[in-house]
Formats: sequence, structure tokens, C-alpha cells
Amino acid sequence: MNIIVSGGGTGGHIYPAITIIRTIQEKYPDAKFLYVGTKRGLEADIIPKEGLPLATVDIQGFERHLTPDNLRRAGKAMMGVAKAAKIVRDFHPDAVIGTGGYVCGPILLAASLLHVPTLIQEQNVVPGITNKILAKFVTRIAAGTEEAKKHFPAGKVVFTGNPIRREVMSARREESAAAFGFDPARKTVLISGGSRGARSINRAMIDVLVQAARQPEVQYLHVTGKQEYEDVMARLEAAGLDLAQTKHIQVRPYLYDMPKAMAMADLAVFRAGATGLAELTARGIPAILVPYPYAAENHQEHNARALEAAGAARMILNKDLTSERLGAVLTELLSDDDKLMAMAEASRSMGRPEAAADIAEMVLDLASHR
Repeated sequence: MNIIVSGGGTGGHIYPAITIIRTIQEKYPDAKFLYVGTKRGLEADIIPKEGLPLATVDIQGFERHLTPDNLRRAGKAMMGVAKAAKIVRDFHPDAVIGTGGYVCGPILLAASLLHVPTLIQEQNVVPGITNKILAKFVTRIAAGTEEAKKHFPAGKVVFTGNPIRREVMSARREESAAAFGFDPARKTVLISGGSRGARSINRAMIDVLVQAARQPEVQYLHVTGKQEYEDVMARLEAAGLDLAQTKHIQVRPYLYDMPKAMAMADLAVFRAGATGLAELTARGIPAILVPYPYAAENHQEHNARALEAAGAARMILNKDLTSERLGAVLTELLSDDDKLMAMAEASRSMGRPEAAADIAEMVLDLASHR
């Protein structure tokens, strides 16, 4: 069985794709995979390290208004479709999967036109333009949220949830706390703006951490992102916070084992990317969400509002984020166990830890009818 998987640009498109691949491999060890991405995206670095073959298509997203550069990109898109068609013909896939990013457009369109079964996995509440267009051509659509279903043809779409890494569910609180030198009996707050960090969250956390230094009953693990780390450390030092003397507060540039951090978290301060939210809800972690304001289609705000409406999270818009506002919400939630527990239950009710397995079954079913 041959399967093409395409997803590019950000980890939010790539890691769900890898999770689906690994899940299919468990069910069908002889399956052969080809990952299709771009040379510019993170996939060019991540996919070879995963031991997966990578083919690339040269394509870029269009700007939202008419520009001369868009004409050049349109030409590349046409060439991209032609190259994608050659990739499909040469690999002879039984199914093609797309997890998001502009590169999915040419490869899934080419596969559909060549009558290969296709599936897109839509992670966000509001789909991007690429998946809205592809919905007219693909065979099936796996929606990460119930809200997303209304944007797609009813006969094609199935609510599966978003795929998450197996380690997210297997990590245990006591072992994870010990790995960070934390006390598993104390409440723990996990702060992360994603792999690249979020300056607005990092800046707002400075005064919050200074205040938290005097309250050792709550532990804080703040992941700044590599590019932001030195600035955050300098600001904390200028504010008089000596992290060597505050063992209940840790500031890290990056975490290679986020599942362990989540396993010990009682509350999270996060952006609102679909993959991060899928992992938080799978574990039932209440969250304070600060959506990235420049995400395509403003999808992070829509994602955050869905969790807030369900009672699983509180949202603070990026423009409204201050140390005072963030500190007040943290204090409110951490001082009210009943409220925090209700949020955890609401979060857990939205989680779909079995999503990867369900999507894998859909793909195998499509491939079997090739």
C-alpha cells in the first residue's frame, strides 16, 4: 500500500501528519509513505529526521490583495500542479492525505483529478482557503472540531478530532514532575507561546512571575521560545527575580518533551493553535488562551472562542493582554478549585485522544476501495 501525505509550513500541519503516518504504520506495517512539502517549510528539516522520504513542490501562498508578486506566485502554482501530478503518477498512491498548508493544494488536486482517493484533515474551527477549495474535489474530510463541519459538504465530512502524539496520553504526573524537579502535589501552571514563542505572552508573564516568586504554593513552567529566551531572562533579572532562589519557577527556551509538561499541568497559558488545543483537551487541562492575532482567517480566535463557549478556557485577546489582566485571571482560577475542576471536565469532554486511530481507519478504508 502506497500513501502520500502532504502538509507544510508549520509544526501544526506537520506533526499531525506524522502522527497519522505512525498510526497507519502500526495497523499496516508494510505501508509505504511519501511526504510532499516545500523546501522553505519546517517539513524540509523535520521529515528527513523522521526517516520519511520527502518530495517538494515549489509553491507559496497568495497575498490577500492584487499585487505583481501574486502573478508570479500564480505561475508557480500552475507549475506546482504539474509537478504534483508527476509525483502522484510516479508513486502510484492508494490514498493521499492533506493536513494543511498551501502545498496541499497542488498534490490533493492532482490526486483527485487522477481519481486517487483523497482526505483532508481540517484542524481549525474555521477552515483556510486551501481546504475550502479542496473540499469540492476530495473524497473525505476529517474535521478536528464539530464547528468546522458546517463549512464542508455534509456527505463528505466526519468529526474525528485532531490527531495527537501518543506520548501526550502516556505521560504521568508524578514521573513528569520529578523530571522537572517539581512537587506533583502542588498546582502547576504551564506557559507556552509555541515553538517560536509569543512575545506578548512572555512580556505579560514578567510581572506575573515576579509576584509568583512570593507564592511558592503554585509552580510555574514558562517556555519562552528560543528567540525570546535571552530577552525574558534579562527582563526578569532587571525586575529583581533570582530564579536560582525560586525553585518553584522555571523558565526554559524550549521543551523537547512537552507531553511531560502537560502531564503535570493544572492550568495552561497558551496560544490557540489547533494542535496545542487538541493536546490540552485530550488531557483535560483548563487554559487561558491568547490567540495569535495574525493567523490566517483569524482561526486562532475562532478556536479559542469555541473552547471558551464550552467552559474549557478563558480567552484574552492579544490586544487586551497585560500583566495585570493575566495575573488577575490566573489568581481567580488558581484560587477556586471548583471552577478549575469544572473547566477541566469541560476540556476533557472536548478531547479526542482516539482521533489519529479514527483517521487512520478512514484512510485505510479509502485505500482498500482504490
